[in-house]
Amino acid sequence: MDTAPALRRIATISLHTSPLAQPGTGDAGGMNVYIDQTTRRLAARGIEVEVFTRATSAHQEPVTEVAPGVLVRHIVAGPFGGLDKDQLPGELCSFTAGVLRAEARRDPGHYDLLHAHYWLSGQVGYLAKDRWGVPLVFTAHTLAKVKNAALAQGDRPEPRGRLLGEEQVVAEADRLVANTSAEARELVDLYRADPARVDVVPPGVDLDVFRPAPDRRAARAAARSELGLPADDRIVVFAGRVQPLKAPDVLVSALAVLLARHPDEPWRLVVVGGRSGGSTENNWLVDLAEQLGVRDHVDVRPPVPAAQLARVFTAADLVAVPSHNESFGLVALEAQATGTPVVAAAVGGLTTAVAGEISGVLVDGHDPADWATALARVALDPALAARMGEAAARHAARFSWEVTVDGLIDSYTRAVAAVRSDSVRREQAGWFLGGHVDRARTTPGRILQAGR
Repeated sequence: MDTAPALRRIATISLHTSPLAQPGTGDAGGMNVYIDQTTRRLAARGIEVEVFTRATSAHQEPVTEVAPGVLVRHIVAGPFGGLDKDQLPGELCSFTAGVLRAEARRDPGHYDLLHAHYWLSGQVGYLAKDRWGVPLVFTAHTLAKVKNAALAQGDRPEPRGRLLGEEQVVAEADRLVANTSAEARELVDLYRADPARVDVVPPGVDLDVFRPAPDRRAARAAARSELGLPADDRIVVFAGRVQPLKAPDVLVSALAVLLARHPDEPWRLVVVGGRSGGSTENNWLVDLAEQLGVRDHVDVRPPVPAAQLARVFTAADLVAVPSHNESFGLVALEAQATGTPVVAAAVGGLTTAVAGEISGVLVDGHDPADWATALARVALDPALAARMGEAAARHAARFSWEVTVDGLIDSYTRAVAAVRSDSVRREQAGWFLGGHVDRARTTPGRILQAGR
C-alpha cells in the first residue's frame, strides 16, 4: 500500500516513559518495546516519526536519533529523575508547552497525525491535535477501570483523576487502537467509545531476536551454561517489573507448594526484572521467599536487553506470566517465539497471547496451589512440554511487528482521511475563523488559532 501521499510524518507522545529505557526497570515495559519496534518499522516504510518523552536526566541530548527517520525528543518537564505516575499529572502543563513549542518552530502541517500512548500522553495529544489540526490516535495500553476491577492484594486503585482523564481522551480521539478484541469491548462498554472508531491491532514480537532453536535440548543446555544456571534444575522464569500487578509473589508462593509436593525435584524460579518507580531492589519479593523458606531456590536478576532475554527464555523449562491484568502480555509472546511453553493467568490479552492447552496453560485465579499444579503439569511432562513448545513457536509466528504496523497504517490512514474530509466540508461551509479560511495554515487540514 502506498502511504506516502497520506502519511509523511507522525508525532508520537510517550510522556511517562521513553522507548530508549530498558524494559523491566522503573515504568518501562511492553509499551516501550511497542513504541520502539513500531516507530522503527514505520520509518523503514518511509514514514518519519518523532517521539516526545519527558527528560529524566540533565545529560540527555534534547534530540536523539535512534534509527534513520526516528527521533526521540526529550522535553524538560519537572525535576530530572524518575517520578511516580501519581506525580506526573502535575507536569502535564509544562510537558504540553514543550511539545507545542517544538512544533511551533516547524512549518505549518509538519505532522500529519498524533499517536498518544497511555492516558497521560493522551491528555497532551488531545490538546495538541486541536492546535495542529491533525487527527489523534490513542492507545491506552492499560485501562484504569479494568485494572481497578482486578487489583492485586496491597495494590492501590487508580485515582479518579486518571478515570476522568481516560474518559476525556477516549471521547476526543479520532481513532482508538486496542490490542485485542477484549480491550475493544472494554473501551466500548466501560468508556462508551464509538465502536466505529476502534481498531484492533495486536502487538507483535521480534521474530529475528526471539526464535526457536533447531535442537531445543542442546540450545537449552548451552543457554544454561552461558547464564550460570544448573543444567538439571526445573527452571521457571518470570520476566517483568516486580510489582503487585505482575504477581511474582504468586510464583514464590507456588514454589513453596512445589517443593512440598515434589521434594526430590530441583525447582528454581528465575526472576528477571526491577521494581517500578525507579528502584532496582526487589527486597519485598526476597523477603517473601525467606519467609516461605525458598530463598535458595529463587534467583533474582536485573533486566536485560532483548537478545539476552531470549537466551533466558531458551534456558527455561517454562515461562510464567501470573499478572492480575495485562492488556496483551508481550513477555508471553516473546517466550513462545523461542519455543518455550507459557503458563499464564487467564486475564485480559493473555488469553489471546497464549493459545490455551496448545502453546501453554491458562490458569484461572491466583491461588498458589493452582499455579503449582499448572507449573508441575508442564515441567514434569517432557512430552507435553515439547509439544507445547513446538506449538508455541508456531503460535508466536502469527504475530510480527510488520503485521502490527500494517494495522497501524490502516488506522492512521482512516483517521487522516476522516479529518481532512471534515476540514474540506467545514471550509466549504465557511466555518473557519468566522467565515475566513487562512489557507496557509490549513495545509493539510490545519486550523489557525488565535494567539499562536
